[in-house]
Amino acid sequence: MKFPKAHTLKEISEIIGSDYVGDDTFPIFGMNEIHVVEEGDIVFVDHPKYYDKALQSKASVVLINKKVDCPKGKALLISDDPFRDFNKLTRHFKPFQSANASISDTAEIGEGTIIQPNVFIGNHVKIGQHCVIHPNVTIYDNCIIGNNVTIHSGTVLGADAFYYKNRPEGFDKLLSGGRVVIEDRVDIGASCTIDRGVTGDTTIKEGSKLDNQIQVGHDTVIGKKCLIASQVGIAGCVVIEDEVTLWGQVGIISGATIGKKAVVYAQTGVSKSLEGGKTYFGSPVEEAREKMKQIAHVRQIPEILEKLKKN
Repeated sequence: MKFPKAHTLKEISEIIGSDYVGDDTFPIFGMNEIHVVEEGDIVFVDHPKYYDKALQSKASVVLINKKVDCPKGKALLISDDPFRDFNKLTRHFKPFQSANASISDTAEIGEGTIIQPNVFIGNHVKIGQHCVIHPNVTIYDNCIIGNNVTIHSGTVLGADAFYYKNRPEGFDKLLSGGRVVIEDRVDIGASCTIDRGVTGDTTIKEGSKLDNQIQVGHDTVIGKKCLIASQVGIAGCVVIEDEVTLWGQVGIISGATIGKKAVVYAQTGVSKSLEGGKTYFGSPVEEAREKMKQIAHVRQIPEILEKLKKN
């Protein structure tokens, strides 16, 4: 998430009330989570396990809960609660805007696009040309939709990320300031839910087709010409490369990458990254042919046991 203009380290420290290490005028251009962070950004870290990853990332500023040696060319914001202060920055730079109409005055809708009754389109949404948005679709603020996109009834684009910190008093939510981006010629079925990024974009690329009742988590990227069948659940920060096929009820763990042209059979539980160009099945997931052999062997166990008894 980029700020509307550059801010200094001192200015950001005053917003969140923190100490800092670095020059007062050190420039900051945005804020992002670790997996999408860029030069000029703030990244937050609040667990020693991830200190090195954050300090060695592309981030120019690290919001951290311990005074550590500052890497050359970077700056630090020292906070007793980086999670809380990251939320403060999201509230400051991306405050919630309530709606006062079913279709916001700030929404941009391209020529030839059809908006059916009972559609909600939020603030600063952009929809391209020759799209069809069916009844009861909800499109939250800042979503970007390309040309020739079809979205069926009941689908929600841009709900908050499912991202919480477990505190003694209960779960504390990490606020979402990102977007959903749908590229050209994407079809999205009925009752799908596509969450926006925490600070970046959840993206569905050109030509991909989604069936009904699919969940896409925050900051996930679905490549070009993918086919995703009904009831697939994709966690946050997943990368699905081009021309992947996911059959019904596949579940994918957070942070996994599915390689180009992979095929994943129905009801597979994907708990790790998968190479492209192969076919997979099962839970835990394996190459389909190997998994089928294992299942065949398991089916032979009663017969083997019976033979052992007779011997």
